[in-house]
Amino acid sequence: MIFRASSPLEWARRVGLGSAMAGGVHVIGGGLAGSEAAWQLARDGVPVVLHEMRPGRQTEAHKTGACAELVCSNSFRSDEWETNAVGLLHEEMRRAASLIMAAADANKLPAGKALAVDREGFAAQVTQTLEAHPLIEIARGEITGLPPTEWDSVIVATGPLTSPALARTIQDLTGEAELAFFDAIAPILHHDSIDMNVCWRQSRYDKTGPGGGDADYINCPLDKGQYEAFIAALLAAEKTAFKDFEATTPYFEGCLPIEVMAERGVDTLRYGPMKPVGLTNPHRPGAKPHAVVQLRQDNALGTLWNMVGFQTKLKHGEQARVFRTIPGLEQAEFARLGGLHRNTFLNSPKLLDISLRLKADTRLRFAGQIAGVEGYVESAAIGLIAGRFAAAEKIGAALSAPPPTTALGALLNHITGGHLSEEGQAGARSFQPMNINFGLFPPVAATTSPRDKGPRSSKGFERKRAMAGRALADLECWLGRKEPIAAE
Repeated sequence: MIFRASSPLEWARRVGLGSAMAGGVHVIGGGLAGSEAAWQLARDGVPVVLHEMRPGRQTEAHKTGACAELVCSNSFRSDEWETNAVGLLHEEMRRAASLIMAAADANKLPAGKALAVDREGFAAQVTQTLEAHPLIEIARGEITGLPPTEWDSVIVATGPLTSPALARTIQDLTGEAELAFFDAIAPILHHDSIDMNVCWRQSRYDKTGPGGGDADYINCPLDKGQYEAFIAALLAAEKTAFKDFEATTPYFEGCLPIEVMAERGVDTLRYGPMKPVGLTNPHRPGAKPHAVVQLRQDNALGTLWNMVGFQTKLKHGEQARVFRTIPGLEQAEFARLGGLHRNTFLNSPKLLDISLRLKADTRLRFAGQIAGVEGYVESAAIGLIAGRFAAAEKIGAALSAPPPTTALGALLNHITGGHLSEEGQAGARSFQPMNINFGLFPPVAATTSPRDKGPRSSKGFERKRAMAGRALADLECWLGRKEPIAAE
């Protein structure tokens, strides 16, 4: 079990330090992963200096100096832990006293089965919680090179938008060519510019979710002619040009620009973000939409809504023109238009050990998207693990990796290569960031239960429920307790 000090002085005495804040851990980056890592360290009684370069030096996507600012979607995706891998990751993190999940739950918005948050309220709560903790110091300023040698424990959680200077330093240290992919942002528009005589409120299949009822999305219907005209306009619109050095950089498949999806076939979007299933237009009850654009609430006031799945690299003027051809959005006013940014990540299976330490310099750990995961929750989860590893190391406690049967462990195994079998070595050569999914978990044996008429299927919902149940049981053993830690 990790020792939890009752005060900074007690921690200092425990590890033999002369002052309460000496010899702590430095966390570089105040995004989701860095914020979570700092929180986990402080909870275990370890002093933390959290370094954040914003607002003094901004990135191409951030707008504020708040910790854990969300720059893309405001959704943490599905919150159903029994049958969805990201929902299971949510639940595991809640049980591990995650700051990010506590702030998300406190700032949730209606979004059907998804967990969406008020992005400003969420970031404000994370920032205020970190600022109020006596063991956390937030230092504003850019770390441009290799951390000083006197920093004997460092977590690099600079995210996909790592400053160029630090990225070059990491590249020089590892001897690896920079790995990168493009990620895109969806537009946000003002609610009062949406024509509700054309659009309607409904969640797909009328499902209720953690943030509200069964009508959490605004739906914009398109008939066949409107859809085909929209696709044609999308394909003909002017896109953002790449620089020469960016020409070979791939997109992240889980967050493709909408126009790239359209290039793959005229019906691609109808089977993706514009699928019309589970929705009934009350304005035209007898006419099933050919396609639907969904909008999701983006702030607590309900004044801002984002276009679900509409990440784009269209030029700003083209976005406004093309998206206003969607029925109900003819007069749309945009609070933010979409965009494209380049993300950086490590070849983690080759470069990191199972505790997320850099093999070339073991005082450095990496966490978050730079470590090779994709998604808000996944990034925070790796921050949680890195924080716990660093805390255990500081206080001389033993901490094994979370079991691979848990979502936390499955994600860790993916980015560290398992570590390292022959299969892991092969994975290091073709490593790409990935969201959590049940394909990363070890298979579960077929079982029976009183409600089953026969052996439980190894596929579908029952298989996922069995994996989720096993994961939470194994997580409790890893945490060393039967009940979740109460949030501070």
